[in-house]
Amino acid sequence: MSRNPIAPWLSESRWSTVPIRLVARLGSGHTPSRSKPEYWDGCTIPWVTLADVWQLRSGQVDVITETKEKISPLGVANSAAVQHPAGTVILSRTASVGFSAIMGESMATSQDFATWTCGPLLEPRYLLHALRGMAPDFRRIATGSTHKTIYMPDIEQLRVPLPPRDEQRRIADFIDVETSRIDQLFALRERQVALLGEAAFSRVYDTVRGADFCGSRKDSGLPWLGSVPVDWRVSAVSHHFEVALGKMLNEERKQGEHLRPYLRVANVQWDHVDVSDLAVMDFPPEEQARYRLQSGDLLVNEGGSWPGRAAIWGSEVPEIYYQKALHRIRPRGEELTRWLYYCLVVAERLRVFQVQGNTSTMTHLTREQLRPQRFPFPEVSRQAQLVAELDRAAERDRIVQQLLTRQMKLIAERRQALITAAVTGQFDVSTASGRNVLDGVTV
Repeated sequence: MSRNPIAPWLSESRWSTVPIRLVARLGSGHTPSRSKPEYWDGCTIPWVTLADVWQLRSGQVDVITETKEKISPLGVANSAAVQHPAGTVILSRTASVGFSAIMGESMATSQDFATWTCGPLLEPRYLLHALRGMAPDFRRIATGSTHKTIYMPDIEQLRVPLPPRDEQRRIADFIDVETSRIDQLFALRERQVALLGEAAFSRVYDTVRGADFCGSRKDSGLPWLGSVPVDWRVSAVSHHFEVALGKMLNEERKQGEHLRPYLRVANVQWDHVDVSDLAVMDFPPEEQARYRLQSGDLLVNEGGSWPGRAAIWGSEVPEIYYQKALHRIRPRGEELTRWLYYCLVVAERLRVFQVQGNTSTMTHLTREQLRPQRFPFPEVSRQAQLVAELDRAAERDRIVQQLLTRQMKLIAERRQALITAAVTGQFDVSTASGRNVLDGVTV
């Protein structure tokens, strides 16, 4: 059998493959003009858009019955939108590429979806599983600099193995049962990861407020923290640390005689600085001392998608600078930035800065918020002891999380392999059991 250019593994099928468009009516959708208010009055027709893709990401929702938006019959009549019948199979083809489901009732879609209304030779559930088997191929062939897209000429080339319809139903039933079992194991691993994170936060929170200290305590004056040991100071960040913002970005940042790598918000992850993708900007000699990072500096996101996220710079790159959307925190004396890091973990999780902010500062951790923020500070040698204990526990958690993540990846790969093997007839589903697909994954 000839090699399929989009999904090469289909060439291993026991059955001949046919273009899907020959056994199912291929369609798409449209967005009625937003400039016509009358098209958006009396909206009663469920309308699948990219806002609904969240339902499909896990691959565990086979039938979609509710949509975030609806459109009106007038909007459909005056646009290229089409109302597809229940049972139509949909595939997201732009931005969030490769997610699929079956319409549970008559619906329309935006232009971001391809649709197939199956004819008498094709079972919708079988087609759904075949498309899910192709999901990695869709992401591979998607193109575009801003939003990845699978264009309709590629959609028109898609093929599917075509066993008898009774066999398609048996295959769909088999995949439903076996993937459900696999999904239960995957969900268990997800829950273990979540519990690991919850335990880690509780440990940090108790340490930051000195919960294990058996001596006298005092009110910290911080509602989110409660009491702290009586000999711990509760003071402002600016009392112990210098807080500075990096260089403002400009259109000419990739020009000049003194181009240097710098860190952006995207580089600062929790407790980790990602240096795999560094931008460059011109830092003249008179600016270099001001914006150059030193090992041990604490970096805190001022804005972006996660204000307050923090990491310690460990000199992963010999010479590096930072942009204005990052706070650089450096000790004035002997206080530990690592202790402050753990304080920020607690503050971010408990939304301390968000509660103190307003609608204009909600998405930013401004310098005016960060500098006066008060945290508990034990004596420096005690800080070092507590930080060492937290670091050792965090390393143990990291090892366990890596193990769980590897298992989740393996489970997902086995799930995908099961689907592709079933839809291509690599085993007889009437006698096969999926019990061996999880070999190597500890239950």
